[in-house]
Amino acid sequence: MSNEIEKVKHSTFESIRRVNQFGQDFWFARELGKILGYSEYRNFLPVVDKAKEACKKSHNVVSDHFVEHHEMVDIGSGAKREMDSVALSRYAC
Repeated sequence: MSNEIEKVKHSTFESIRRVNQFGQDFWFARELGKILGYSEYRNFLPVVDKAKEACKKSHNVVSDHFVEHHEMVDIGSGAKREMDSVALSRYAC
């Protein structure tokens, strides 16, 4: 049973993966927060901040793994609005 749950989590994670113009994988923090069970993005931001701190403490360049980004988000009635997000590398995730 645990193995099946792990497969579902992995496929969900991979399903929101994006690829930039340089062929590098990345994930939007807004989408990742949702699949991790955060109902609001603002509640997920402290997790992102902790991940940035861990990145820094492991002597990695934070800006290589966390890139501020503006994402178009559905707000209902077919309308979209530009919202702040963070593009995360696989390491950041």
